[in-house]
This record gives sequence, C-alpha cells and structure tokens, in this order.
Amino acid sequence: MTLQPFLKEELLKLNSVCKDQADIFEMVYKEAFGKGYVSENFLAKIKEREASFPTGLQIGDYSVAIPHTDPEHVFEQFISVVTLQKPVSFYLMDDNTKKVDVRIVLLLGLNQPHTQLTVLQELMQTIQDQQKIEQLLQAENQRNVQAIFNGVEKISTKGEK
Repeated sequence: MTLQPFLKEELLKLNSVCKDQADIFEMVYKEAFGKGYVSENFLAKIKEREASFPTGLQIGDYSVAIPHTDPEHVFEQFISVVTLQKPVSFYLMDDNTKKVDVRIVLLLGLNQPHTQLTVLQELMQTIQDQQKIEQLLQAENQRNVQAIFNGVEKISTKGEK
C-alpha cells in the first residue's frame, strides 16, 4: 500500500510554530474541517484520545507523535504531516508518566479498520529510518514529503517548489 492518497497537500504543515499539542490539533482541525474531511467533534475527540492514550514515540535520537481518534469522526482519510520549528511535549505511548519532545507529528484521520493497521505499519517503517526523519525535518515542500514516504532514498531539499 502506498501512503500517497492519504497525504493531502493542505494538511502538510512544514516548519510550523506551535506552543503545545492543542495548537497542533487546532491547526490541522481547521484545515481538515474546512475541507469536509472531519466532523465538528474531531478536535475535542482527538484531544480526549491523546489525554487517555498518548502517542509519543522515542525512536533513536528523534521523537514522533502519531495522534488519531475514532473512525466515526473522519469522513475522508488523511495523514497530516506536521514538522515543528521547536519541540512540543507529548506523553510516551509506552509510559504515560514520561514526556518526550516531539518535532514531527503524524496526525491520522482514518475511518477504515483494515486501512489503519496497514497505514501504521507503513508509517512505522518510515519513521524508524533515522535518515528519513532527518529528511522530514528538512523538507520544504510537498514534493519532499511525498518523496520520503515513497521510499526515495535521496531527496533534494533546496530550491524545489
């Protein structure tokens, strides 16, 4: 399965300035709700789920968060890729008493149970590659992000639009 159909250009937020999780969730929600991808309840539900089931992951030298919510709040499936200028704290998925500073947030809007497992496997394969994490943090445009998720090993990040 390719992740390309899930990567919506308007939900790729690169080098963003957000002070906390709420800022990130609100930024993605405004865009996704405006496009009709999510229900009005999506924002409240993603915040609730993150509070109950944290999604921060420490992967090597980097930390990533993969927030998501229940499928009934998603009308059109998507993956929002948010890279942050400064880290935002998320609680760890495997130890909700510890926080990790995250610079990459992969916010999932999925509504098909069979799709969710496959998408998560693909994402995990990508984010376990330290080089791809570095490339994501340096990505300047949609083309860069799509190349990373397509498995392209070497991308140019300078001068492409």
